[in-house]
Formats: sequence, C-alpha cells, structure tokens
Amino acid sequence: MLSSTSIQKFYRINDAVVSLLPCLSGVLSLAIRLYLAPVLLIAGWTKFEDFSITVQWFDSLGLPAPTLMAALAASTELVGGLLLVLGLAVRWISIPLAFTMVVAITSVHWQHGWFAIAPSDRAHSPARVLATVELDAGWESLSNSDEVRQRLDTARQLLREHGNYQWLTERGSFVVLNNGIEFAVTYLLMLLTLLFIGGGPWLSADYWLDRKLRPKNEG
Repeated sequence: MLSSTSIQKFYRINDAVVSLLPCLSGVLSLAIRLYLAPVLLIAGWTKFEDFSITVQWFDSLGLPAPTLMAALAASTELVGGLLLVLGLAVRWISIPLAFTMVVAITSVHWQHGWFAIAPSDRAHSPARVLATVELDAGWESLSNSDEVRQRLDTARQLLREHGNYQWLTERGSFVVLNNGIEFAVTYLLMLLTLLFIGGGPWLSADYWLDRKLRPKNEG
C-alpha cells in the first residue's frame, strides 16, 4: 500500500511536470503545422497542375459543381499549407481544411474502410479487436487480409521467378493500397487540435500579431 506521503509526493511531481507543458505547446503546434503543410501544399498543387483531370475526378465522385469544388479544394489546400507554415490565422484556416478532410473521408475513402494500406496478416491486424467482440466489420477486414496475403504471395512468387526481386524490394516491401479513411482521419484530428490550441506561442505569426495589435489594457 502507498502511504499518504508517497501519494502527495507523486502529485507534487505530477503538478510540476504538468505546469511545464504549456511552455511546450508552441513546439507541438509547430510540429503539427510542419507535418501537415507539405501534405496540403502538394495536394493542392497537384490538383491545380492537372486541373481538368481533377474536375473529372470530382465529377465521378458525384460532387456538385465539380469545377467550383475542385478550385475551392485546391485553393484551400494551397493557401492553408502556406498559412500553417507561417502560423498565420491557424484557427481560422483549420476550419475549411477540416471540412475538406470530411469531404474526402465521406466521398473518397469511406467505402474502402479504415486502413490506408491493407493488412496482409490477420494475426497482427487491429481488426482482431473488432472480430473478438463479434462485429461483422472486424471479420470482413480479417477476411480481406487473407485475400490480400494471397495476392501478395502470388505477386512475390511471380517477381522472384521473372524479375529482380532483390532490386525491386530494396527500397521497401510491396503492399496493397486500400485507400481507407485512416490517413484522412489522422489529418482531421490534427487540424481539430490546431483549432483548439492555435499556432502556439513564440513560433507563429499569430502570436506576434496578437502581441502587437491587442490593446494593452486587455493584457
């Protein structure tokens, strides 16, 4: 049993550590911003670079006014990526960027389930948890893993027999792209985090503008 003195000492240490966390919020915000920025900049630039193809793709997804939607999505990603780098209007830009992610999740990735890359080994698939509680989605995912493994095994066998397998795999293993919602949801959660914590102190334009423009009597 822990004594009351030990418990009090633990809480004193805990409070001391927790009190330091706000000082690091700027580093967290910067890390999230710099993680998301290149993803968004590349996505927006690619959409504009092949704009006609982007419009056709949006149209095939059944989105209304595909030309307008494509232009809005690409502009939001490009401008949003730049603003995140600068730490400018971080909370404001997080809202349309989060909306863009929701549209991507529901219109592009939802039908493919959770995983961005299909697991090929049911023994290590997180879907085992769902299967354990008898959810159909879990069993369906595990069954898909078995099929993915069969296809990968067949592809590897063909490549070993008819190609330079060592060269083909020296940069990484072959996988089956599942295109599920995993990455988009991760980006969405990161954007929602920025909505709550903002650009952070010291390392964002928002912080310095706030210091310069806020009336002195408001602190």
